[in-house]
Amino acid sequence: MTTSECLTLTPTQVEAKYGIKRNHLSQLRYQHRGPRFIQATPRTVLYRTSDIEEWLNANTVETRESKGLAA
Repeated sequence: MTTSECLTLTPTQVEAKYGIKRNHLSQLRYQHRGPRFIQATPRTVLYRTSDIEEWLNANTVETRESKGLAA
């Protein structure tokens, strides 16, 4: 396990580091979508940085331009 896999962040820290708003993360959890999370206590949610980054990579959209196929 690398350091980034062990590092956990609160929703506030995720917002500061990745720019994903806390209320959006809350909505994603409610909808059973979004990155994996840890429910440490009934009121404490944590995210592994590796899970956030994996989710971001899985949801990256490649455009024609990013593929080098610009018209």
